[in-house]
Amino acid sequence: MASFSIALTGLQANTIALNTIGNNLANMNTTAFKKQSTTFEDLFYQQMGTSGSNNPLQVGVGTKVSGTATNFLQGSMSTTAKSTDMAIRGDGFFVVQQGGVQSLTRAGNFQLDSSGNLTTVNGEQVMGYPAPGGVVNANAGLVPLTVPIGVNQAAQATQNFSLTGNLDAGATTGTSYSTPVKMYDSLGSSHAASVTYTKTGANTWDYAVTLPAGEATGTPVNNTGTLTFDSAGKLVTPAANVAGIQFPGLANGASNLSFNWNLYNSTGVATIGQSSAASSGTAQSQDGSPSGTYQSFTVDANGVISAAFSNGNTTNIGQVAVAKVTNTEGLVMTGNNNYMTTAASGAASIGVAGAGGRGTIQDSALEQSNVDISTEFADLIIAQRAFQANSKTVTTFDSVTQDTIAMIR
Repeated sequence: MASFSIALTGLQANTIALNTIGNNLANMNTTAFKKQSTTFEDLFYQQMGTSGSNNPLQVGVGTKVSGTATNFLQGSMSTTAKSTDMAIRGDGFFVVQQGGVQSLTRAGNFQLDSSGNLTTVNGEQVMGYPAPGGVVNANAGLVPLTVPIGVNQAAQATQNFSLTGNLDAGATTGTSYSTPVKMYDSLGSSHAASVTYTKTGANTWDYAVTLPAGEATGTPVNNTGTLTFDSAGKLVTPAANVAGIQFPGLANGASNLSFNWNLYNSTGVATIGQSSAASSGTAQSQDGSPSGTYQSFTVDANGVISAAFSNGNTTNIGQVAVAKVTNTEGLVMTGNNNYMTTAASGAASIGVAGAGGRGTIQDSALEQSNVDISTEFADLIIAQRAFQANSKTVTTFDSVTQDTIAMIR
């Protein structure tokens, strides 16, 4: 009889709703899980005739599941102490790959394998852009991201140094002032160089860059000169940076020290001035360093990964890729917190975080499930009651059928 099939459609549809709610509750602690909801629609209708006013008389034949919608609202952020953990704040997905198959995920609970590869907990490689020479190339193709575990960074000899300071315009002729500067040679050994200024007249100072006695056996090159200031204390000469200062014959066998003294910053403003105040050196910088081993890495809001070394240096090693799709509802869930694109979702637009409508990345954080337990329990009660009501419909139709059969006995 048709009455039983109507109730059966209700039982089947509400079974799916109960399964959806159960799956939501089972995954309420799953990283970046997105809750789903089940929607229904009625089936076709039988035309029984018309009323006196010619209105159609119709009888429905049940219900069916019209869809399972995924709620992609962002879950709350939970901070962690792991640099491998990442979360996307806003729209977008991480891009992961295994066996040449590319997937999307919101779950950023990544880890490092023994080779330093950044992977998901299921071994999928996290994809991004390379950074040859420490410069990210976002125009290159996607590559698996790798952290330089166990890598030693070679020593870097000093090639440039700069000083920020003031020379006392009121000092008497013959007054000297020295500023220490740490330099590194090709072996990574440090040298306590000094820059000594000696006043030789009004607005004029001689300078000498020196190393401690015995550290270099050769004759220094271009390590002395004169600084001249105008009446406003602005450096006039040299009009450019001092290039080619050399200390040959280092006692420890390293290559000759050869570096430039940057008297002007990148905008052309002199970093040394003269005024009626005590001579001072407020800051100094140089680009050399000793060798160092990999220590840790961090990820900024744009997904750029920076590795830190024991020598205090940091270098960019890559940038995490972020994908965006036109219709997130069209994505298909494949398990393991992953999604794949379909014709309904459109192809993934892959780029960098914070650009093209993509969200930013929060380091040492994980996105939580967006399942609301109170809402799920309320929906569970509704689905349970609907299932019970359809069950009651079956028993009622059964009683009616039995009474009908009994009439002919």
